Amino acid sequence: MRLRALLDTDALGLRLLGGEDELDRTVRGVMTTDLRDPSRYLAGGELVLTGLAWRRDASDTEPFVRLLASAGVAALAAGEAELGDIPDDIVEACARHRLPLFAVNERVAFATITEHVVRQVSGERAGDLAAVVDRHRRLMTSGPAGGGPDVVLDLLGTDLDLRAWVLSPAGRAIAGSSAGGTALPAAVCARLAGEHLAATRTGRRGPHRVAVEGSTYSLFPIRTSGRGAAGASRDVRETVLSDWVLAVEADAGDWPEERLDLLQGVTQLIAVERDRRDAARTVRRRLAQEVLELVQTGAAPAEIAARLRVAAPVLLPGLGAAPHWQVVVARVEWEGGDIDGGPVAQSLLEEILVDPLSSGPEPSDRIAVAHTGDEAIALVPLPAVSSEHDGSETGLLADSLLESVRDPLSSGLADDGRLTLGVSASVHSAEGLRGALEEARHARRVAAARPGRVCAAGHQELASHVLLLPFVPDDVRRAFTARLLDPLREYDQRHRAELIPTLEAFLDCDGSWTRCAARLHLHVNTLRYRVGRIEQLTSRDLSRLEDKLDFFLALRMS
Repeated sequence: MRLRALLDTDALGLRLLGGEDELDRTVRGVMTTDLRDPSRYLAGGELVLTGLAWRRDASDTEPFVRLLASAGVAALAAGEAELGDIPDDIVEACARHRLPLFAVNERVAFATITEHVVRQVSGERAGDLAAVVDRHRRLMTSGPAGGGPDVVLDLLGTDLDLRAWVLSPAGRAIAGSSAGGTALPAAVCARLAGEHLAATRTGRRGPHRVAVEGSTYSLFPIRTSGRGAAGASRDVRETVLSDWVLAVEADAGDWPEERLDLLQGVTQLIAVERDRRDAARTVRRRLAQEVLELVQTGAAPAEIAARLRVAAPVLLPGLGAAPHWQVVVARVEWEGGDIDGGPVAQSLLEEILVDPLSSGPEPSDRIAVAHTGDEAIALVPLPAVSSEHDGSETGLLADSLLESVRDPLSSGLADDGRLTLGVSASVHSAEGLRGALEEARHARRVAAARPGRVCAAGHQELASHVLLLPFVPDDVRRAFTARLLDPLREYDQRHRAELIPTLEAFLDCDGSWTRCAARLHLHVNTLRYRVGRIEQLTSRDLSRLEDKLDFFLALRMS
């Protein structure tokens, strides 16, 4: 707003004392102060209100006015309640420094002026920002991107003092305003993403308001045209795990409709960028699809290797050495309803395979993911292993992939969805890809046999007896463990003999009497008595390998 507009508002009780030629200055804010040096709190463009308590005599005036002029304030408004008429030395100092000066009638509270200025400035800023957002939308929809979501979020910060972030459904910060200079902590991102997914699953309309670590956030869904808006979707589960969310550090509950409409416009603008990014992924997805079709149809290794040489420069630009590859398989399944989980699993894999501490959309541009039916398959390039490699584990690990995303994704899956994921070992040739794909699929089936909404398994687990246990039918499992362990449990309950802990320790010590006795702090004779009682109650012999194995499996399945 202009200074001239303040004079035209009778309710403000302002009287111009000097600076008639400067009334077209823009007011960007308001500040009330009686400090002798308020310069460190000024950003420029403020209307400074003062009750003149800083002025002890005329010698204080020149330094005060000079500081305001140097800070670039729009004008000074001095109250008449303390001294009556404004002293001449203030009028003269303001004239020397070309600083407009107003007198504030003693019947008008500074709060009245402040409220009026803030309301007018905020309204003008919102209108200006809306125009910028609209212009940015036209640029992005008709030509090259206008800077991505970060530009719009920075506008929210500078023009409306709103800090905002774009978050993925897994809780990764894709974009954020630079206002404040601090990034949103990863734990807060995950919490906000989870709250948004939970609210969406319950059918609540956005924006959703959430309090996290003493701050209130408003969460605005970002609906992409490529997946269909919520109203057009047959089922919210088709999009809930793939849509982004705009998190604004503010309580939108008392916002006027104009500001809510503006934020909705921002989400539409970001949705355009999301669609643009998805379109750019088409090449990588096609490469993955072509390689996987060759692998699954049994194509010659030379043909697969040729396709890999095409894919490597796209996924790892500038990499001189041929990469190693890993295969990751994911599946999203919903109870009831005929919902195609493949596209959602594809989008999730593209997100999960990105380092959770990274920000921006670029890190996911080096991952190729295809989908068939409910299954998504990722072809992940890894830097070539040097000749000095010591044999330690490299590449992706199943557990670490889900560590930071399990909680938010579980909220989106609610009580009727599951995400299961399998990871292969790394391979360095086309011949190894078929085995890697089967390995990843087998690992995913192991993960699917476990409890929980979000589960993963890696290739390391396929070489262990533990692989077999999840596939034992529940009734067989219960009968087997009951036959071996129930007599021991009942005896322990009656006599507090601790036969079950003794059995576990004995097997863990590979049947060593000395080591087991030392671990349990028992005399060897006491240990022999307990083991004899176990054998008597179960009609088994713990010196026989077969009986040891049966007890071991029963304890693992119990």
